[in-house]
Amino acid sequence: MRTEVAIVGAGPAGLLLSHLLARAGIESVVLETRSQEYVASRIRAGILEHSSVELLTAAGLGERLRAEGHEHRGIYLQWPGERHHLDFVDLTGRSVWVYGQTEVQKDLVAARAAEVVYDVADTRLHDVGTDRPYVTYTDAGGAARRLDAAVIAGCDGSFGPSRAAVPEAARQTFERVYPHSWLGILADVAPSTDELIYARHPDGFALHSMRSPTVSRLYLQVPNGTDLADWPDARIWDELAKRLGHGRDGWTLTPGPVTDKSVLPMRSFVQTPMRYGRLFLAGDAAHIVPPTGAKGLNLAIADVARLGDALTALLRGGDPTLADRYSDDALRRVWRCTHFSWWMTTMLHASGDPFDAQLQLSQLRWVTSSAAGATGLAENYAGLPIR
Repeated sequence: MRTEVAIVGAGPAGLLLSHLLARAGIESVVLETRSQEYVASRIRAGILEHSSVELLTAAGLGERLRAEGHEHRGIYLQWPGERHHLDFVDLTGRSVWVYGQTEVQKDLVAARAAEVVYDVADTRLHDVGTDRPYVTYTDAGGAARRLDAAVIAGCDGSFGPSRAAVPEAARQTFERVYPHSWLGILADVAPSTDELIYARHPDGFALHSMRSPTVSRLYLQVPNGTDLADWPDARIWDELAKRLGHGRDGWTLTPGPVTDKSVLPMRSFVQTPMRYGRLFLAGDAAHIVPPTGAKGLNLAIADVARLGDALTALLRGGDPTLADRYSDDALRRVWRCTHFSWWMTTMLHASGDPFDAQLQLSQLRWVTSSAAGATGLAENYAGLPIR
């Protein structure tokens, strides 16, 4: 086969890029190791920045988002004895939306504008440093295949082959592994809050999020290497109630049936550059952030929006300017979001160090009492303009 753009990875980044390219009249083929059912059911991020919602809407993908998503004006910041609301709309004029990555994936599958080949194996990228790159893989029937392209877009996450296709001598990596993880649950119970609660507690961070009016998403800070067998549902709800302040000022946490439970290690990772020859990296293939700042999916959307513009100019207009600038432009946003995610993480997670605890409380008091501090958080959380 031959196509203009070979896209490796059929998650939101890969499918959104294929959609944006199709709107510009550019052909693409998407390759995915997993099954369509597996990709569609992965439980990931649930918060969309203002700019992400604007881009999805402009791309014709906003109808169900606007109808079924939930717009939030801000978040709550909490520590023992205090809870404060930060109103992003008042501070910056920008809101955020609760709309799960699984829902974004459904919208992209429904609007599929490119051929998607699922259940492939042994995917390898070749000659990416030349103007004739290609991908080889084995299809679901066991046949060896080759896909030639003008450009390859690596949208295959942190474990795919695209990141490693950049020669070691041509790449630099930056990584921070955090000393804690998140234990996350999905529960079939109405949220106990109207907007997200970020809670700092001496025993560890807790987050009350949601997926819909009937489904809650909650997280606890736990040590790395935590075994889910040590956390029965009753223990999880008791710990959430304690850290989130159940009973304080009449607020209650309502437990419910847990339908999903997982442990998420936390790290920051950036690989530079995000382009090598005719290979362009986007989303988790190039960078990972801890989930505290709700930036992972939004960074992927920003990447492919910029990459779609660059590839359209390159392949339709013969203008390489945006393609040549892609990595530098994308990395400015990546590092801003990496810093914000690190900042939120270090402000809210217990380390066991009394000195750190006092610094955290000082930071929280400043953010919730200073217009400048609150605006800085709101500007970063609600999201900077994509372009």
